[in-house]
Order: sequence, then structure tokens, then C-alpha cells
Amino acid sequence: MASPPASPQFSLTRRDLIAGLGAAALCPAWPATGSAQGRTAIALQAKIDRILLRPDGPETPVWSLGSGDLRFKRGEVLDMTFGNELPVAAALDCRGLDGVPAAEPLASRAPLATGAKDTFQLPLRHAGTFLCEPLFGEGTAPARPRPLIVTGTSPVAVDRDEVLLIEEWRLRPDGTAIPAGNDPKDSTQIHTINGKTSYDISAPANARLRLRFINGSQRSVLAVKLDNLDVRVMAIDGQPAEPFPARNGALVLAPGSRTDVFVDSAGPAGTSFPILLHDGKQARPVGKLAVSNEPPIRTAPFPPAPPLPGNDMPAQLDLKSATRFDLALGAPTEWFRPADFKPSAAPAFQAKAGRTVVLALTNQATIASVFHLHGHHFRLLDRLDDGWKPFWLDTLAVEPGQTQRIAFLAEYPGRYLIEQVATDWAAPRLLRWYSVQ
Repeated sequence: MASPPASPQFSLTRRDLIAGLGAAALCPAWPATGSAQGRTAIALQAKIDRILLRPDGPETPVWSLGSGDLRFKRGEVLDMTFGNELPVAAALDCRGLDGVPAAEPLASRAPLATGAKDTFQLPLRHAGTFLCEPLFGEGTAPARPRPLIVTGTSPVAVDRDEVLLIEEWRLRPDGTAIPAGNDPKDSTQIHTINGKTSYDISAPANARLRLRFINGSQRSVLAVKLDNLDVRVMAIDGQPAEPFPARNGALVLAPGSRTDVFVDSAGPAGTSFPILLHDGKQARPVGKLAVSNEPPIRTAPFPPAPPLPGNDMPAQLDLKSATRFDLALGAPTEWFRPADFKPSAAPAFQAKAGRTVVLALTNQATIASVFHLHGHHFRLLDRLDDGWKPFWLDTLAVEPGQTQRIAFLAEYPGRYLIEQVATDWAAPRLLRWYSVQ
């Protein structure tokens, strides 16, 4: 079936997508409130599952950690039991959780053989939108991530809090899917939201929705647009931000990144707002937000929302006395595929606890590369290295031939992974590690 034409109001190129990742203007996070204390036992199984991607075709085999959002409160400690029922060795990767070295996949916890189990603790230091996924070597099926939502201890004035997990599939004619890291030749590209090729949301008039967008694609930078709606960004990569309007209602998401927004279902019953997805080539409708026939939830929309409670992120970074390192992206030298990763390999860099670290990320490839830092969130520095963009990230796409500088406070001692992957479906995921001492 032919793809729908691109929306004339939503025209982007791949370069626009990458450039959009650094275009936001936010303010530093506000101070945090208190945190709830408690321990919760949870079991996750990496297992073979199936998903229906074509109504007239067979179900597609996938690897997953189960269905549904995982929701807990900030300050809880998870007693995690991870089991592996996949036919390959696997580890659990919880994206965006800062300062949990004992749970760091591969660097601290060895991959589990088929049928094995592992138990460890996950302290939930920050509220936000995070992601759990199985980390393994070569796979025969694509792996689905599972959202991890950590709520704060202060109430947030929304009528609904909903996750929208965007996933990308490369489907063969026989209904099987090509996992990322393999040649997608002769496949059809399909996108889903929460496992559906068309995802609709219905809400009464004047309802406020918190929508947590997650780019679950393994390789692609994507833009999602809520047409004709006031979309206010509240958090990026799990960290709160000073609220700001998304430009033209569009959000740009690197693979694995997350953006939380507030939207109000304004308008009379029956009003519909399309959800469009853009991959740098064309826009596709993937769902809609509709105003239901129920009575309005209030007589008028809420006023603009205040910032979300903060997560105690560092107020300042000392760039003058920072330890500085250069990292080359787009070249496999000294980087390892997950199956080949060895903790005994030399670290990419070592930092002293309490010091600011500045990394210069140079993309030597001919296409964009995506960098992901485990264990800490970072600031994107200005071009002159004399300040930083006022938001926190854990993932950054770097254009070919470009150098981006990032800075973070080496706050949590331990060993952590760093990742890079080219924005090409066939590109391998590559890893190194760093230490804070």
C-alpha cells in the first residue's frame, strides 16, 4: 500500500530533524520536593512475544519485556529480578536512570544465559520518563522496549497521564521483522504507537493531558506533530524543564529519547487533531486526539502550567576546571558491539567524583550518529564553550562532520556505558565504558 503524501504543513529533511534536537530554549529545573521511601519487588522477563502489524497478515515475532507501563514513585527502591527466556544471552538496560552503577549492563552485570535469572536493586532517584530494554548481541527478532514511569511526590494538575511509545519496524513479505543492525533490503517501513498502526486518544473538552512521547526506534531520528494544538514541552529525557511551546507543535526525538508535553483538548465535541510522524522524508498520520461527546471536564482550559517539580540536578557546572576528553563517533575503532564488549577493555575516560567533565563528540561518519550517556545527564554546551543550553539530556544526535561539546557533573562513582549508533537501520550498536572514581 502506498504511503500517504507528506503534509505541506510538516515538511522536514533529515538535516532538519537533527538540527531540531538542539533548537529548544528551556530554563534550568526548579528545586525538588521530598521523595517517597519504599521497596518494591518486580520481575521482568525477556521473552519471545508477538505483535500484529498488518491486519491482513500474520503476527510478527518479537522479543519483549512484557506489556504495559511500569509505574513507581520517586524515592522507591526496586528489588529487580531479571530473567532471560531469549535464545541468546541478554542484559537489562534501564535508560535514563542516573547513578545506579551496580545495575549497569555489561559494565557491572554480565549478560544472562538462556534460562538464567539475576537480582539487583534499582534506586529511583529522579521522577521522569525512562525506558527498559533487553541488551543483547545478534538477534533474530526486533526487541521492544518497555516504558518506566517514575512519578514525583507532588501532585501534577493533569486529567490524564499517557505514554505514547513510537516504534519503527522493517517488515518482510512473510510478516517477520528485520531487527536493527541488519540490512533492511526488501522490507516495508511501519511505525506504531503503543503497538498500533493508528492510535487514537479521546478526551472531554478542556481536559489537560500529559503525553509522554518516547522514540522507541532503534536507529531513526523522528519528529511527531500534534496538528493545530498548543503543545507545551514540560520535560526532556526524564528531566523537568521550564515549560515552552513546541515549535509548530512538533517534537524532534532521537532514538531512545523522551519528551513530556501538556496539551489541552480544546474545541467543541467532535473536533479532531491529527498526530503526524515525520522521518525526514515524509509525514504520515499515525493517530489523532479527538474531543469526545462527554460533557466538558471544566468550563475553560487550565491556565498555563507551572514547571514540574525538579530532580535536584546540579545548579552550576564548573567549566573552567573541567576535565576534558575527545570522543570520535562514526568510527568503530575502540568501540565494541554488545556481544564483543569486555569490562576488561580500557575505559574511554576516567573522571574524579565531584569534577565537571566536558566531552567533545566529533562525528566522523557521513550520516548522523546518536550518542547516549549512561549514569548521568548532561548539558549541551554553546559553540563558544562559554555556557550551555538550559536543558538536560542523556541522548544527542550529532550531524556528520560536526563536533558537539557536552558537560556533566561526575556525581556518581562507578562504571557506566557510553553508546553510539549511526542513523542507519543496518548500523551496529557500539559500546565503550567510563568510570567515576
